[in-house]
Amino acid sequence: MIKKKLCLLGILGVGKTSLIKKYVQNIFSENYLVTVGVKVDKKNIVLPDGQEVVLIIWDMEGQDDFRNFADSYLRGLSGYFVVADGTRRESLSTAKSIALTMKNMFPNAESTFLINKADLKEQWKTTEADIIELNFCNSSCYKTSAKTGENVEEAFVDIAARMAKKDHV
Repeated sequence: MIKKKLCLLGILGVGKTSLIKKYVQNIFSENYLVTVGVKVDKKNIVLPDGQEVVLIIWDMEGQDDFRNFADSYLRGLSGYFVVADGTRRESLSTAKSIALTMKNMFPNAESTFLINKADLKEQWKTTEADIIELNFCNSSCYKTSAKTGENVEEAFVDIAARMAKKDHV
């Protein structure tokens, strides 16, 4: 069994905590709680190839400039999600900026964009063209919903498999 550290990054209110709760506990709450600092969760999973992985999931405080705590909180990560809110276009711009910074700081880490709140698709301010533009970061991208669970499991399993694969290359 291997352990992998996964961090979730993004501005305030994009749904990082809700995505983790949905994935780890299969719970969604309408009550909004602001994460201060960092909260750590853990989930044991078995990948499709049978390999067992312990995901140590770090829920980072919502902000657009995290370089101040990068050394202490991000050290040792194997992968990260950059989370944006499909109903808030400005969150996508910040997500792109975070992704570029992270690629420079951690070029060997696996990364994925999560465009959250897919259950509110009719309220999205983010277009398909905006999402296609994310390809410049060479990251995969999932449209997720912490409320319905859409693509949540798939995104976590995908990045866990990519992180674990690096141990065998």
